[in-house]
Amino acid sequence: MTFGAVCAPMVAGPTDAEVPWRVTWAASRWEEESMIEVRRLGQQIGAEIRGVDVKTLDDAGFAAIYRAWLDYNVVVVPGQELQIEDFLRYSRRFGVVHPHPSKMTRHPDHPEITLLGADKFGPDGQLNLAIYRRGAEGWHTDGAYDQEPFKATQLYALAVPSTGGDTLFASMYAAYAALPHRLKQRLDGRNGAFTYGGRRKATALLNEEDRDWTPVFHPIIRTHFETGRKALYFDPGKILRIEGLDEPESDALIEELTGHMIQPAGQYRHQWRKGDVVIWDNRCSYHRAAGDYPPEEDRIHWRVSIKERAGAGPLAAE
Repeated sequence: MTFGAVCAPMVAGPTDAEVPWRVTWAASRWEEESMIEVRRLGQQIGAEIRGVDVKTLDDAGFAAIYRAWLDYNVVVVPGQELQIEDFLRYSRRFGVVHPHPSKMTRHPDHPEITLLGADKFGPDGQLNLAIYRRGAEGWHTDGAYDQEPFKATQLYALAVPSTGGDTLFASMYAAYAALPHRLKQRLDGRNGAFTYGGRRKATALLNEEDRDWTPVFHPIIRTHFETGRKALYFDPGKILRIEGLDEPESDALIEELTGHMIQPAGQYRHQWRKGDVVIWDNRCSYHRAAGDYPPEEDRIHWRVSIKERAGAGPLAAE
């Protein structure tokens, strides 16, 4: 593809103090080499990328998208026409595509892809709520139950309902910034124990033999691997306890943190269009599905879970 000048975001992004490399990126070679337009969607989270076809994106164009993704946590690339191999090839540029533990919802020919919204009616004609409302049970981050949590999740919209079916996003950076100082001090250095299904043992999408999940441990205050920014790494649906606290104290703190997760200025609500490719950073964002579209209509996505490549280090400023 041909490159010219970068179009600046319509609304200013995070401050230069928060993202020290962003000005260097926006003011140097990308201004001369890329016609990619980055349009801000939310006050602190979300950006739309225009002027690209991800099937033919060269390295310079991808680097610009990756920078915008680190800056805005959620990136929307609309109007794409992809086959499965196109989607996988583009997804692998972000890291290693890893099969989701829900084997029953994997694509039959491409197990690294999850089919979201497919086969939501059982043989008896009853709506399977675990499929229909998948992701709508509450705010969460993907893969906190894994020793190496998912770096990113990416979706490609195949079918979109006439109404409803949005996905909501929120910034972990904003959640951390809004924490009272006493909570920041209390949580500093503390780990959470996470498992698939959490305290509610919500494992309906797992095969029977996969439901005995060994807890893993992650810091509640997590420093982002690439940006160096602090985030409230928290998932009330997957956390079992906060280490070093007795059960009542841990439960009370979990409830308190749940109330701090979602900050008004740190949200973005995405209304899907067929052909949208949306990727979010699980290291610094929460999300949930609205779960409110007409059940008789289709809402179907390809989904991939992405982990970091072995030996990868923080992205250096250009």
